[in-house]
Amino acid sequence: MPERDLKKRTQQFALRVIRLYRKLPNTEEARIIGKQVLRSATSVGANYRSSQRGKSKRDFIAKLAIAEEEADETCYWLELIIEADIISATLLEPLLDEAKQITAILTASGRKAKENEK
Repeated sequence: MPERDLKKRTQQFALRVIRLYRKLPNTEEARIIGKQVLRSATSVGANYRSSQRGKSKRDFIAKLAIAEEEADETCYWLELIIEADIISATLLEPLLDEAKQITAILTASGRKAKENEK
């Protein structure tokens, strides 16, 4: 996937999570989990963009790994929202699927970068 496409995709993903956050119920657990998913999801794109400006191959790999971790963490929070019945699985499955796809893309990119470093 071209760099430009993943930048846009991670930004759109963050915007979708921002919209989700706005629709969460006004309960303490929804606010706490909502802030966690908001932080991790918006961090994915920011860290991916940062990786593209890496000062070295190792810096690129390290920053890409952070983006991957944040994407995976976002999956966790989205799964928790579903399992806690805060929002129905039917509504969140497309967003969770996107989080999983982005995680997989970042994981594959990191592996390839590590292989190319050798």
